[in-house]
Amino acid sequence: MKLKVKATIIDEEGLQRTVARLAMEIIERNQGVDKIAIVGVRTRGAFIAERIVARLCETEGKKVPLGILDITLYRDDFRNRLKQPIVQITDIPFEIDNINVILVDDVLFTGRTSRAALDALMDFGRPASIQLAVLVDRGHRELPIHADYVGKNIPTSIGEEVQVRLKEIDKEDCVLLVEAPKETK
Repeated sequence: MKLKVKATIIDEEGLQRTVARLAMEIIERNQGVDKIAIVGVRTRGAFIAERIVARLCETEGKKVPLGILDITLYRDDFRNRLKQPIVQITDIPFEIDNINVILVDDVLFTGRTSRAALDALMDFGRPASIQLAVLVDRGHRELPIHADYVGKNIPTSIGEEVQVRLKEIDKEDCVLLVEAPKETK
């Protein structure tokens, strides 16, 4: 099914600038990178996290721990929505106790993905804090969750979706506002 693109919200250059700004905000808030780790939520959040880590390392000249988190089994809708869930690997090769973990995802919508990610992350230890960084916040929260770092706020209607496209998966870098597909019965 072909989606109807309503607007390009962020183009390739804008995406690079947005990642750079998110990295700088993370550095400023945490007074450097010595006590942080970045954890990306699969799938697109993981690729955005890799880009943020590259920018942090380039800016600060220090290694920043990077982890990847799969939340499939922590989702509150996986039994209803996913007939055969595809569980991928979680790779957090460092201790998260007593450090500031920056959780990275592509789009913040209802807050349910972030809640699942928080639950999954807490199984790995007790961080000093968990901060949330998202490329796009589109509103419509169902849970009391907010992002500490937001690339762009894009108010949307329920009949719209925000689609993040990344070269690693989609062969292009951009953020699109699309018409939500009509559900068929």
